[in-house]
Amino acid sequence: MATMRQIAAAAGVSAKTVSRVFNDDPHVLPETRERVEAIMRELDYVPNTLATSFRSGRPSVIGVAVPDIVDPFFAEIARAVERTARDHDMSTLVTSLGDDPEREREVLEPMLRRQLSGLVLAPVGEDQGPLAAWASRTPFVFVDRAPGGLTADAFTQDDFRGAFEATKHLVGHGHRRIAFIGDHLRLPTTAERLRGYRAALAESEIAEGAELVALGADSPSRAAAALAEVLSIHDGMGAPAPATALFSSNAVCTMAILPALAERPLPLVAFGDFPLADLLRPSVTVVVQDPESLGRLAAERIIERIQHPDRRFSRRTVLPVRLLERDSCRGSV
Repeated sequence: MATMRQIAAAAGVSAKTVSRVFNDDPHVLPETRERVEAIMRELDYVPNTLATSFRSGRPSVIGVAVPDIVDPFFAEIARAVERTARDHDMSTLVTSLGDDPEREREVLEPMLRRQLSGLVLAPVGEDQGPLAAWASRTPFVFVDRAPGGLTADAFTQDDFRGAFEATKHLVGHGHRRIAFIGDHLRLPTTAERLRGYRAALAESEIAEGAELVALGADSPSRAAAALAEVLSIHDGMGAPAPATALFSSNAVCTMAILPALAERPLPLVAFGDFPLADLLRPSVTVVVQDPESLGRLAAERIIERIQHPDRRFSRRTVLPVRLLERDSCRGSV
């Protein structure tokens, strides 16, 4: 990892000039700026944001990057980070990553160029290896989804166990044709929940039907199409063999499929609670997550790593989840 002094030496300028270039000081000559920026790119230079922040006396800032800040689950993570940061006289900088994994680095790097004390990240891509240069200087803590291609702290939930218990609960109501409704398998949460669903079927000696797994159901139109698909299945003899119950793998998919279920109701268990789920008719049985704890623990880990840079911490922490039964799962076959 190149230092500011090494960049300065290679460019034949002072370290202060390198700092001015990085901070986009307008008083740097264009030819000097061009030369310094070329060497920065060549040597993959990343500034020591923590040291700069403490030297300048500016307030410390924790960055928060989640797929969608409007999503209630990720909004609660962000709020928990903000509350914890505020308790330690720190502020937060929040951004939404969107759902395009190709843009993850593009969105994150401008944020990382600011003077962050650490970053809480719920990734949308599979590989965070390209962020390693930043992570070597700035504490990264992943929430909800573990990192790929990068060693960093992670606070996740027991996706496998939650899906396993949800599926077993529907089996307990007499269902053997249980559909799995999800978004994208590139997300480790969806992949783990599908694994838990399959394990529950196997333990219950129910043959898994690939036709009962419907993905991409992250909008009302696609969710309606997924529901129509699992309700129109026929067996090998041509007889109807539709799904008799649904397991929805996250709150986004659940909210997307509810309008279609109003027309063609089926027993449902959903991974993740959401606003008004308890007031719907029927109220929705859910696997309860704890986004507040995810955000709080992530922010606390960043603070601990700043205060105790030589201490060893457990890299992976998995929080338990629990099933909250309401009315939507109670229809039996």
